[in-house]
Amino acid sequence: METLSPAVIETRSIDFIPDAERHGGLASQFTLWLGANMQITAIVTGALAVVLGGDVFWSLVALLAGQLIGGAVMALHGAQGPQLGLPQMISSRVQFGVYGAAIPIVAVCLMYIGFSASGSILAGQALAQVLHVDLRWGIVIFAALIIVVTMFGYRVIHWLGRISTAVGVAAFTYMFYRLLAQHDIAALLKMRHFSLNQFLLAMSLSASWQIAFGPYVADYSRYLPRTIPAGSVFAAVGLGSILGAQVAMTFGVLAATLAGTEFEHHEVAYIVHLGSTGAVAALLFLCIAFGKIMVTSLNSYGSFMSMATLVSGFRGTVRLSGMSRAIYIVAAVSVACGLALAGKDSFLKSFESFILLLLAVFTPWSAINLVDYYCITRSRYDVPALTNPDGRYGRWNMRGIVIYLIGIVVQIPFLATGLYTGPCVAALGGADISWILGLIVPGLIYFAFARRVGEQARASQ
Repeated sequence: METLSPAVIETRSIDFIPDAERHGGLASQFTLWLGANMQITAIVTGALAVVLGGDVFWSLVALLAGQLIGGAVMALHGAQGPQLGLPQMISSRVQFGVYGAAIPIVAVCLMYIGFSASGSILAGQALAQVLHVDLRWGIVIFAALIIVVTMFGYRVIHWLGRISTAVGVAAFTYMFYRLLAQHDIAALLKMRHFSLNQFLLAMSLSASWQIAFGPYVADYSRYLPRTIPAGSVFAAVGLGSILGAQVAMTFGVLAATLAGTEFEHHEVAYIVHLGSTGAVAALLFLCIAFGKIMVTSLNSYGSFMSMATLVSGFRGTVRLSGMSRAIYIVAAVSVACGLALAGKDSFLKSFESFILLLLAVFTPWSAINLVDYYCITRSRYDVPALTNPDGRYGRWNMRGIVIYLIGIVVQIPFLATGLYTGPCVAALGGADISWILGLIVPGLIYFAFARRVGEQARASQ
């Protein structure tokens, strides 16, 4: 079949991508996720492991363990894109119903806006330093850039991913060189004080980082030709994401350990000034801002896709006009910008609580979606029925919704965040194991119920 040349400005949104419009390869998936992770927010996430009490050695081990677990979950979602040719959250209608999918989608929209807001603060710090303007202006300028990039869509975002990877590799190579040249890192690694609580906290930070990509990772693989093996997509997406995040978080652990109390509220300035001044510092600030443009574009693109998916479920259509697309994008970025301006002075601890609470919302959705796709339906989705509330998936799939809510509730006693600590946390020495339960319990329940329904259906035939 003849393949059409992809347009620079994307014309499709949440509708199915025909085979004739499929393009791209595995290299673009690897560079997209490598570049998306080698950026300042991942540095700050890694830094939290030591800011909140961990040592260097065990924090790095725990972060890697979380990357591998969360990265595998994230990459399994990414492998769905070429097979379905649809954005990730529309597939939730299979498990929750055409209307019922609105429940996890609302949570996804909040996630995108939260990540965009936190990224805007860090990028705003970098732009403010370079342009010599107030932080508020740095945040506003950054928001304007994000709107422009997101308007172009899929192809330009992948193009930025390749550039972001090159910029990120160069910047991190230089920063690691200066860090290793001026400080005794070996001495830091020798100070080992294992704490199960701190180990699980660090693992939760990196696992939540990876799992939080799950609701939109397929959005960026859905244009790939469906002939590309799912295993290859899994490897390209997962390797890029895990490698990029672990590099950035490792730097964050080392930088925060050396900075001590100077790190909080001055994350960008401290990292850049670790041995860099003048023109080199200005270039690093620009690298940080560019990295955030790339990943925040992912968030704003995903937010408009999720908002469109939410509305389309009730309207029964998946086609968007250019004006509607622009309205969704501007609205999502504007809300994130407003939150960034409001919370610019109290970022770090609020962000820690936010990303840990994300696990309680997204691990059950992820477990249900993956079990259904890989174990129950085995990727055999009725695409036309995804927009028909009277079709085979119905309006509200109460089985999926109830299991999803159970997956959230079962985590509550084991949550340990700055906003809430469950009653079972003290008995575990302060360790947070909620995300593990959030993956296992709803996944097993959904599998058992789906198998039972399938057996009953076969017996009645």
